[in-house]
Amino acid sequence: MKVSREQMAENRRRILDVASALFKEKGFEAVSVAEVMKAAGLTHGGFYGHFRSKDDLVAQALGHALAADSFEDGAFSDFVRAYLAPRHRDNPGGGCPTAGLAAAIRHQTPAAKAAMTEGLRTQIERIEQALPALPVADKRSAAIGSWAAMVGAVILARAVDDPQLSDEVLAQTRAWIDAAVG
Repeated sequence: MKVSREQMAENRRRILDVASALFKEKGFEAVSVAEVMKAAGLTHGGFYGHFRSKDDLVAQALGHALAADSFEDGAFSDFVRAYLAPRHRDNPGGGCPTAGLAAAIRHQTPAAKAAMTEGLRTQIERIEQALPALPVADKRSAAIGSWAAMVGAVILARAVDDPQLSDEVLAQTRAWIDAAVG
């Protein structure tokens, strides 16, 4: 039975969505192609109609997740509060791909690193545009510093087994960013 172009595109999007969530939840190495395809409701054999290899899937899923991961045109302070919240910390599969996967990228292919690089550039630009009335010369450094602090805080908050310390890392980082970029 022949699959329409529209169905192929939908299947590919579903695979990328599922793979992105699984990679963020478990890491790249812990997720198999068979697991991705099963979670997407597709057969393992159909994988190679969409991707050349698992490495190709990793790079494309990362690019897909990073393109979808950003804040809307709302206030930067609202984005910071939502990002540095226990709900985001406790949901790595549905959360930020940068916080979930940045440390593992160094072990991935150049294509995956390029996807992370493009995602980082895009997010920095979005934050620059969303920052309150800072002088133009200060916006880029404030955007990079804020994003690095936010991602690092989520990584650290997820890494510790002390809920109070985890919450404190998130809260203090929110307060620091609020004071820094007002």
